[in-house]
Amino acid sequence: MVEKLSLQDIDVKNKRVLVRVDFNVPIDKKGTITDDTRIRASLPTIEYILNHEGICILMSHLGRPKGRSEEFSLAPCGKRLSELLRRPVQVAKDCIGQDVKKMVDALKPGDVLLLENVRFYEAEEKPELDNTFAKELSSFGDIFVNDAFGSAHRAHSSVATIAAHFPNFAVAGFLLQKEIQFLGDAFQNPKRPFFAIIGGAKISTKIGILESLVQKVDALFIGGAMAFTFFKASGISIGDSPFEESMIDSARTIINQAQSKGVSLYLPIDIVIADSFSNDAKYKVVQSSVGIPKGFQGMDVGKQTIEAWTDLLQNGKTIFWNGPLGVFEFANFANGTIQLAKALSALKDTATVIVGGGDSIAAIQGAKLSDNFAHLSTGGGASLEYIEKGTLPGIEVLTNK
Repeated sequence: MVEKLSLQDIDVKNKRVLVRVDFNVPIDKKGTITDDTRIRASLPTIEYILNHEGICILMSHLGRPKGRSEEFSLAPCGKRLSELLRRPVQVAKDCIGQDVKKMVDALKPGDVLLLENVRFYEAEEKPELDNTFAKELSSFGDIFVNDAFGSAHRAHSSVATIAAHFPNFAVAGFLLQKEIQFLGDAFQNPKRPFFAIIGGAKISTKIGILESLVQKVDALFIGGAMAFTFFKASGISIGDSPFEESMIDSARTIINQAQSKGVSLYLPIDIVIADSFSNDAKYKVVQSSVGIPKGFQGMDVGKQTIEAWTDLLQNGKTIFWNGPLGVFEFANFANGTIQLAKALSALKDTATVIVGGGDSIAAIQGAKLSDNFAHLSTGGGASLEYIEKGTLPGIEVLTNK
């Protein structure tokens, strides 16, 4: 991929720097942010601009609002950012319009302004509806910085369309740079053996990455509900477990490609099964080879799987993990994911372990193991698409070095 200009390559002094951040954070009903990881991840870029006497104007989306809604206001993010920066952060009541323009015009070097949720406008997600939206956003800045890796796979107005209004001044922020560097190095020149662990619910959302990985890795470990489609494709009974009928042929193709390329493909050896989809369901463990009886569904990987996979993973030099191994939101069926997080954290001195995806990172953070990983990617979908395609819409549009 062509190298892109980054924040260090330009002079921000006395300039209005418009930064697309990813403040799409979980907020409870009381308006409290329950995980500020994404806000913290943007601090190096924001602090660099402020330390170099720039004016920092931030824009982000939050959730999936249908029009304007107090529930999806970025005000709590502004409050939290102000605490982290230890300086005032102004929060606009809109992201475009005359009132916002007045606020922008009054800003001085060292000031921070957070614009309101860009998804309050339909044109954010559908730039083709109204190209003036990106143009008006762009009018607030002299320089555009994309630091929202978690959104860089979306060709939205504030992520991609806007860059056209900044010829020679559309650059990568430090977080985006770090993601490109880690994911690029790991997947273009991995130290071997190179292993990938893919979990989560659906093959359909990850078929692209599975097809890409089977060409690159030495071993592929598949867990989560998507494993049941692979079991079904292999003629093993899965009881009432969820699977994707339309993806059975794709699963067979992956199995055959792995065999022909000499890639080891590992499915769970034993499965924790339950009589209903509930944390309180009655559960037991069965061997995968025996299959899951009717009236039961798979909820997690069993102890034997974790032990066997832990042994195998110790040989890895580069390891990528995306997606939980079980129904992680239920405490009784989160064990496989938590034990995998612990096993991978123990490899910090012998392997480069990269994690992409919310639930995998939540397991790591819940176990207070974040410091033991080479890189925790802030974008699950974005990291998968970047690995698969080697670029993203929000990166493609930035100014070439």
